[in-house]
Amino acid sequence: MLLFVTIVQTVSAIALLSLIGQWLLGLLAGAGRDSNLFYQLLGILTKPFVRLTRLITPRVVIDRHIPLATFLLLVAAYVASTLTRIAICIEIGVHLCR
Repeated sequence: MLLFVTIVQTVSAIALLSLIGQWLLGLLAGAGRDSNLFYQLLGILTKPFVRLTRLITPRVVIDRHIPLATFLLLVAAYVASTLTRIAICIEIGVHLCR
């Protein structure tokens, strides 16, 4: 169980950092962001999470807000996995969680 929680935490952290990086690079690159190689690479990393968010959100949510909803869902997953990991480590002993 601890391995699964750790995997969820790591995947959500990578996706969160990719979303933040894409957003910052989009701010810096401006209108030419779609032709930026690193922006496209970050887009490839975040695409599965954005698509999943689009599938689970109602159609009322406009496409412009889907990245923000993705970010919020990933933050919730990261916090939940962190709290679960803490609970598991307290239950089995901290020395086994290293």
